[in-house]
Amino acid sequence: MIPGADRIEDILGRYQCREIPSSGRNRAAVLVPLFFKEGEGHLLFTRRTDHLPHHRGEICFPGGERDAGDADLAATALRETEEEIGLRPADVRLLGRLDDFVTRFHFHVAPFVGLVPYPYPSRINPHEVAEVIEIPLRLLADPAVFRSEKRLVDGRLVELCFFELKECLIWGLTGAILHQFLQRTGCLAGG
Repeated sequence: MIPGADRIEDILGRYQCREIPSSGRNRAAVLVPLFFKEGEGHLLFTRRTDHLPHHRGEICFPGGERDAGDADLAATALRETEEEIGLRPADVRLLGRLDDFVTRFHFHVAPFVGLVPYPYPSRINPHEVAEVIEIPLRLLADPAVFRSEKRLVDGRLVELCFFELKECLIWGLTGAILHQFLQRTGCLAGG
C-alpha cells in the first residue's frame, strides 16, 4: 500500500533521522521529489548529462553541494533542485528528512522528501541534466526490481542497492536513499 502525502509526512515526522557529524566532509543535500499523478504516487529523478566529470549518465535525485549562502541543508536541496530542473522552492512542501549518508567521495549528504505539484513545467539545466524521469512508487516498490550486493569499496564492505527497471538502473547513493525512503514509508514489505 502506497501512503498519501499526509501519511508520509506523519511517518517521517515521527522518525528520528540519523545525523552524522560532518567531520570536515563536504556537505550536500538532495531532494526526493514526490508527486501524485491521477492519485498515484510517483518520484522524480534526473539523468545526469554525459559530459559531467562525475557520475555521468547516472540517475539521481536533484541536489548538490552546500553553498555558503544556504541557510541550512534543506535550503541546499531546494536551491539545487531549482538550478537543475526549475522547481521553485516555494512550490515544494517539505515532508521530512531521511538519514544522512556519506559517499565514497567524502560527501556528507542529507536527503529531504518534498511534495511537488503536478503537472509542473520543468526548466532543465542542459549542462547538468539530460532528462527528468517520473517513476510510479508501485514500480519502485516491486520486489522484482530490487537487489542488493555487498562490495568492497575503499577497503570497506558495503551493501549497494540496485533498482533495475526496463528504462533505467538506479543504484549507488540514489539507490540507498530510495531504498530507505521505500522502507521508512512502508512502501516495501517489512518497511
